[in-house]
Amino acid sequence: MTQDDANPLPDALRLTSPAPLVDIGANLTHESFAKDLDAVLERAHAAQVATLILTGTDMAHSEQAVALAHRHDGLYATAGLHPHMASHWDSSMETAMRALHNDPKVVAVGECGLDFNRNFSTRAEQERALEAQLGLAADSDLPLFLHERDAGPRMREILHHWRDEIGAVVIHCFTADRETLHGYLDLDVHIGLTGWLCDERRGHHLREIVGDIPAERLMVETDCPYLLPRNLPAKLKGRRHEPALLPWIVREIAHWRGESETTLAAATTATARRFFQLDEEQ
Repeated sequence: MTQDDANPLPDALRLTSPAPLVDIGANLTHESFAKDLDAVLERAHAAQVATLILTGTDMAHSEQAVALAHRHDGLYATAGLHPHMASHWDSSMETAMRALHNDPKVVAVGECGLDFNRNFSTRAEQERALEAQLGLAADSDLPLFLHERDAGPRMREILHHWRDEIGAVVIHCFTADRETLHGYLDLDVHIGLTGWLCDERRGHHLREIVGDIPAERLMVETDCPYLLPRNLPAKLKGRRHEPALLPWIVREIAHWRGESETTLAAATTATARRFFQLDEEQ
């Protein structure tokens, strides 16, 4: 095993996807990427992670994501307010978000949603911010990039109420159970899967239901720098997740779905390009 300054990944983690991939959730505005972002992007491209959707979680990070997307080919952005910070939602933020949603590099409204696990904002504040951003998605005709943790029944109620007014929806970093999954599928919602499935402590249940997701509804993501897969074939110094490791997640998902990596890579990329309307150069 060798490492060098240009590529700190161990040899066993220098992966290459058999087909181009779209990472639909990369938090590249996180401070951990500040010093080596160009190298991170180079490693992603070498791994065949050709397109990245940068996640906007608040006003500042949404603006940063859009700026990065304008500076690099193959990068796009979402713009929204995460439920953890829902208490900050106000009319001025709504106006600013609406303006960002007009930027051609912004391909989804979010990350927004409900998190009843940590409740950093009250449930009432979360629902108020979510409803407002659902309205922005309806007005802009952009897809929705949603976060949901321990709030499946309420999220499905809200989405059911809005379903005729909004377009495409993805629950990113899906971690819930079979009942919740099928509730979303019944609402024509897409599913984003991360390295959570690679975690034997808490992701084992996903391995049993991942085959239930139709190919045209499934997308893949790292959610980096978070959710580094626990079953990687080599140790990673610092444990920062990055897009170049997405092929490992695809390999794991393909295994549990009983299909080839090539089939899964091609299908998830086609779904992501359709979902985010990336068929034409933006």
